[in-house]
Amino acid sequence: MNIADQFLAFTLLGSAWVLWLLIGLSVISVAIMIERGIYFVRHRLDVDALATELKGVVGNPAERERLAAQFAKSDTIEAKVVSVGLREAERGAEAAAEAMVGARARHKHLLERGLAFLGTLGNNAPFIGLFGTVLGIIRSFRDLAENSQAGAQVVMAGISEALVATAVGLMVAIPAVIAFNFFQRRVRAHVTNADTLAHVILAELRAETPAGARSEAA
Repeated sequence: MNIADQFLAFTLLGSAWVLWLLIGLSVISVAIMIERGIYFVRHRLDVDALATELKGVVGNPAERERLAAQFAKSDTIEAKVVSVGLREAERGAEAAAEAMVGARARHKHLLERGLAFLGTLGNNAPFIGLFGTVLGIIRSFRDLAENSQAGAQVVMAGISEALVATAVGLMVAIPAVIAFNFFQRRVRAHVTNADTLAHVILAELRAETPAGARSEAA
């Protein structure tokens, strides 16, 4: 059997297995959507209130340490950035800024977990469905070749069945794309909040540093 015959044997499997593949991928995508939705609901933070609180504690070492320990227990990106910034505050604004940038980069992946799968599925599920449709059409024509007396009815029935794969591919892709875009906006919002709080800490640290000390450091 040459390679052409092997590929033909594969195509004659039809589109049923592609449909099962799409169903399995859709189950995974729904699970990711639910998990990400619960994650973002549970990790909401009042950024305005926290920014106001930070303005009163950055200059107080005892309160600064207390708040740093409190937020170290949280796994939100905002809390991690604030905690690291407060702990590094005694070393100066530059050290705190570098530490907060590193903390933001380390914890951003927690926000983006599973989103790559949703984006990939949203982009490729229609092509997977189209692949199933092509396989179904090939099988329909092969059935017609083996049973030419059945006429066009065999082909039409097979093609209509094969087109279901394209429809299912679109049904899987559209929710995945919507969820991906929605959660990406949530990620950007959390990162922006973390940057806002980091700038509050840095502004307070620089305000407390005497102008002469800043000039000498420069």
